[in-house]
Amino acid sequence: MTPPNPTLRAVRMGMLMSQDDFAHAIRQAGDRVGRPNGATKRLVQRWESGAVAAPRPEYARALETVTGIPIASLGFVGMVPTARVGDDGQGGHDVASSAEGVAPPVAAASTQLDPRANYSGVWLSRYEFYSSGRDATYVCQHHVVILQHGNRLTVRSLPSASTNPDSPLTMDLTADGSVVTGTWVEQTATDGYYRGARYHGAVQLLVEPTGRRMAGKWVGFGKDMDINTGPWELVFRDASTNQSTLAKYNRPPE
Repeated sequence: MTPPNPTLRAVRMGMLMSQDDFAHAIRQAGDRVGRPNGATKRLVQRWESGAVAAPRPEYARALETVTGIPIASLGFVGMVPTARVGDDGQGGHDVASSAEGVAPPVAAASTQLDPRANYSGVWLSRYEFYSSGRDATYVCQHHVVILQHGNRLTVRSLPSASTNPDSPLTMDLTADGSVVTGTWVEQTATDGYYRGARYHGAVQLLVEPTGRRMAGKWVGFGKDMDINTGPWELVFRDASTNQSTLAKYNRPPE
């Protein structure tokens, strides 16, 4: 049995879409490019539950259109990306998919998680970074949704919940006891100071004994391709991930 896909679920919830809404958007995306598909709520459920290892190509393209995220980053274990780097340094991908319902072998997780820990919910993400071009330190905050499956934590910002407009944030983390380690990606606004640049890097956080705050450091490359670092914290806000709660936090943090 393929493991569930918390990444896709987090992306959908971060877009404030129900499974019905998501299926409808996927059908519309297919229609717009002349590649109709039969996406349904049941199919979305099967993707998220892991009953389907990977989508067929027509669904993969529609998923990329709807979410704005490469299919290889949507949590499907059956997707095998082939990296392709363009002149601008941004990564591309080619997709090969396994048959629906047929799962490739999945490696067992080697890290341990306190069985009492449950980090799913809405959190406040806050990090600091130094801008060499402006010679100043800035703070960026997002309301994010964390979904947990075993020791994996999928983090996605809500669409209108950043102090920097149109700068979606994603994190894919693994918990090992009180240590949380993983990667982050932020797409900056096209009309902002960084003109749509895509930044990414690594992060390591320590979970406080209360389980309601994680604090640590990020590392990533800067505008001039130098390596930068700074503090990052995640602070718990609400354990609920229903639509009304997500709508409540779908605003820039104060």
